[in-house]
Amino acid sequence: MNASASKENMLKKIRQALSTSVPVPFPVHDASSGLFSPPSEDETVLFAEAFTALQGKFALCENENELRVQLSNLLHLKEWNKVYCADAAMAKYCGILKTHPTLDDCDVSITGCAYLVARTGTMVLTSQQPHGRTSGIYAPVHICVAYNHQLVYDLKDALYFLKEKYGHSLPSFITFASGPSRTADIEKTLVTGVHGPKEVYCFLVDG
Repeated sequence: MNASASKENMLKKIRQALSTSVPVPFPVHDASSGLFSPPSEDETVLFAEAFTALQGKFALCENENELRVQLSNLLHLKEWNKVYCADAAMAKYCGILKTHPTLDDCDVSITGCAYLVARTGTMVLTSQQPHGRTSGIYAPVHICVAYNHQLVYDLKDALYFLKEKYGHSLPSFITFASGPSRTADIEKTLVTGVHGPKEVYCFLVDG
């Protein structure tokens, strides 16, 4: 069979395929709707379950007083004395009287976040926050402090609210952190802390 005949045979098969209707695999699916169902339980519970499943450590605080007590107990228990916090206001209401001046040799870094994504247990961090680009990435331990009004169900909700807030001037850096840094590149063995913090905590203030 020459090249021209082969080409014509291939085109004939394509025309036959196009003339035969193929059943739609998801006939009732609306492309504008979400891929995931709305939450059937409280978003705080969803986030806590997803976050801890990814080796994150979660603490729910009734108010800021309880936040200060729980955080102080953790720092004392772990003997973390070099606490880096780029946000002076956050350091104050977290009860951190003295912060460590540099990130590269700290024991732990404390930041806020833009949103918490309940479905995936994800913290959304941006460069517009006082901690900047690096505080939640380069410290050996990352502690995120958030409030329940920052909880959203899905990633698309977080992106929607970021766009609503910043319009066309989105932050130059938006990152999605779900638990400690993990990689399985080394002989397919899961290793934590290679590209980021070995431990990640989230203190959620319910108020």
